Amino acid sequence: MTRLWPDLMPSNSNAFFAAAPPEAPGILAIDLDQLAANWQALRDYVAPAQCAAVVKADAYGLGADRVIPALAAAGCRVFFVATLAEARQARTLAPQGNILVLDGITPGASEAYTQINAWPVLSSLAEIKEWGQEGVQRGSPAPCALHIDTGLNRLGMSEPEIRALAGDTHLLGRLDIRLVMSHLACADEPDHPKNAKQHDVMRQLRPLLPNAATSLAASDGIMLGPNFHFDLVRPGYALYGGQASKGRPAPVKPVVQSFARVLQVRDLAPGATVGYSASYSAEQPRRIAVIAAGYADGFFRHLSAAAGETGGFVAFSGKRAPVVGRVSMDLITTDVTAFNDPSVVRGDWAEILGPTITLEEMGAAAGTIGYETLTRLGRRFHRVYLERDGDI
Repeated sequence: MTRLWPDLMPSNSNAFFAAAPPEAPGILAIDLDQLAANWQALRDYVAPAQCAAVVKADAYGLGADRVIPALAAAGCRVFFVATLAEARQARTLAPQGNILVLDGITPGASEAYTQINAWPVLSSLAEIKEWGQEGVQRGSPAPCALHIDTGLNRLGMSEPEIRALAGDTHLLGRLDIRLVMSHLACADEPDHPKNAKQHDVMRQLRPLLPNAATSLAASDGIMLGPNFHFDLVRPGYALYGGQASKGRPAPVKPVVQSFARVLQVRDLAPGATVGYSASYSAEQPRRIAVIAAGYADGFFRHLSAAAGETGGFVAFSGKRAPVVGRVSMDLITTDVTAFNDPSVVRGDWAEILGPTITLEEMGAAAGTIGYETLTRLGRRFHRVYLERDGDI
């Protein structure tokens, strides 16, 4: 197996790059071994709590068809998705796993969950009543999870709804509640007072509901400490190597690297402009590399840089080259004037994400977060999945 970290040299002689089809504009490499190692590190970190995996949005854009089996092989048994369609896919990929659907049930969809043995995460009394009726029709209480709103004010039952449910023993008798969960609003800010407040609300409301596993922490919540782990944690972004917390880093390493081809290198005379709207003008002679990546590939348009501005960047052999001009759908232009030994030439590979540029850095430069960076990676790049005893 060819390892990506930390000594990958962007050169056509490297077997990793040689494996890419000649027509590929870029390479997206996903290290499934590191993904599995990340889950196992988080599992060990939160023990004795159980560690699930959030694989919604096509496993954060990395390919659920490869990610879910890798996590199942590593020992994961609980998977969270967002939609029923994602649950159907997850069921085929993890036949023995517990599949929980965060969006709950839409009207009339209850039977479909029963057919694939997926547990809806119920967030309202209306959903609970419909799911309870499904239990009546199947002749036994149907497994599910309940979502308490502790202060995020998105999905979740309010305190009055929880108290109403707690007083309705007839309705509760129709449910097989396996998990009671909530979600933190400010977990990436360890000192934010809302974390403690939501934790306290969970502690106050939890005794009103039937005995079941409890879950509060996702990726960043895990790093708030054992008091937030309860019985089960739900990492998503951290599994894929993300480090969003402003406090203690998660015990994970990057999973993704992305590189794009240099299509052309050109010299600019003073006064020459680059790209749409002529937003960048060279004040002195510059050398520009035109690279086969754009916003269709997840390289945000907000990474553009007009004259005098700082935008995004790529890297060659660990040295950064700034974006100049507008990011377009298929192309970016970067200043490689400083690359003289060796110089950047047509056919070289520019690092988009990897040892030099993290998900968080790219997201921050674009005015967003690493989560969006990860999920926006396009499908045009040649995808390489690396795993034990496998080939690139």
